[in-house]
Amino acid sequence: MSFKKKDCIAMILAGGQGSRLLVLTENTAKPAVPFGGKYRLIDFPLSNCVNSGIDTVGILTQYQPLQLNEYIGNGLPWGLTSSSGGVHVLSPYSKSQSSEWYRGTANAIYQNISFIDRYQPENVLILSGDHIYKMSYDKMLKEHVENKAECTIAVLEVPIEEASRFGIMTTDEKNRIVEFEEKPKEPKSTKASMGIYIFKWDILRKYLIEDNEDETSSNDFGKNIIPKMINDKHRLFAYNFEGYWKDVGTIDSLWQSNMDILGEEPLLDMRDPENRIYARNYSHPCSFISPDAEIVNSYVAEGSQVYGKVTNSIISTGCVVEAGAEVYNSFVMPNSVIEKRSTIRYAIIGEDSVVKSNAKIGDDPEFYDKKEWGIAVVGKDKVVEKNTILLPKQVF
Repeated sequence: MSFKKKDCIAMILAGGQGSRLLVLTENTAKPAVPFGGKYRLIDFPLSNCVNSGIDTVGILTQYQPLQLNEYIGNGLPWGLTSSSGGVHVLSPYSKSQSSEWYRGTANAIYQNISFIDRYQPENVLILSGDHIYKMSYDKMLKEHVENKAECTIAVLEVPIEEASRFGIMTTDEKNRIVEFEEKPKEPKSTKASMGIYIFKWDILRKYLIEDNEDETSSNDFGKNIIPKMINDKHRLFAYNFEGYWKDVGTIDSLWQSNMDILGEEPLLDMRDPENRIYARNYSHPCSFISPDAEIVNSYVAEGSQVYGKVTNSIISTGCVVEAGAEVYNSFVMPNSVIEKRSTIRYAIIGEDSVVKSNAKIGDDPEFYDKKEWGIAVVGKDKVVEKNTILLPKQVF
C-alpha cells in the first residue's frame, strides 16, 4: 500500500537506553522522561514537526517502550492523526524467524525502509527523541532544496573544549561539508552536528542497503553513512542553527535545561504562543496554592497542590508539596509528594515518588568541593523514608 507522495517525512530515533540518566530510565524510555512540569522529551521533536508542517512521523522505539507507546497513542495531542500520514510507533522489524534489535542509528532507519517507501518521500528528516530545542524544520528543508543538497546537517557552534563530544564538520565558503569526523580527539572545527539530518531519500536508501551489507560497519550515521557520502563526493551542506539546544543525556543537563525555562527572560521560552510545544496532558484534580504557600521564580503545573515553600523550581502536574516542606532549585516530576518538613535542594525527584517527612534530599554547592557536589536524584516510584538524608550526587 502506498500513499500520496510526500515532500518530506520525519523519523524520530527514540530507542536509546539513556543509561546516564540512571534511575530515571530504569523502566522508562529516555524520550518519555518528563520535562518542564507537563511535557516529556519526545514532545519537542513532535511539536517541531507539527509547527513545520510535517504531518507524517515515524517513532522508532526499542528500550522500555511501553510508557512511550501509551503516551503517543493516536497522536491527537499533536494533531498527527492524518489518514494519509499521522504518527506511527515502529518497533524493531520482526523477521520470520526472530526479531532483530536496532544495531545503530542507520540500521534503525534501514529496518523501516518499507514504512518510508509507502509515502514515496522526496526527502527524509532524521531526528533524535531526546533533545530540548525549538526549530523550524521547514526553513532547513527550504535551504536543503535551494542548495540541491543530498544531505543537510543542522549545525551548532560549540566551544572548542566541548567539540570532541560531537560529530564535527569542516565546511567551505558555501557551507558545503568537506569533512566530517565523529567525536574527534583533536577537533578541526567548532561546527557540531545536532543529530538532525535531511536526506534525499533515493540517495539515503541506497547507502542504507550498502551499509547493512557491510559486516564491518557500526551502522551509524555519524561514523559510517555521512563520511562515506562525503568520500563519494555527494552534496552535503551545513544548516546553521543559533537557538537554544541541549542534549539532555545526563542528570546535570536534564536538571540545567529545566532551570533554563525559569525567570522573566528564560533561555528557553516555553510561553511563546507562536511556537508552542504540545503535550498529552492527563486530567488532574484542580490546582491549589495555599495562602500560606511561598512560591518564588518557579513553575507550578496544573493539578498540583502547594502548601510549603518553592523557590527556583519546577513542580510538575499532580504533585503535592505539604506545609513546612521546602523545595529549592529542583525539578519534581509528575505525581510526586513532598511531605511536611522535608527539604529538597538541587535535586530531581522522579515520577510517582514520595519523600516522607523530615527527609533531606541534596544540598547547596557552596558547602562542598566541586568534585563531591552534584544533583541528587530520587528515581521513579520510590519511597524515601522519614528522616532520610540523601547527599549531593547520591542516587536513590
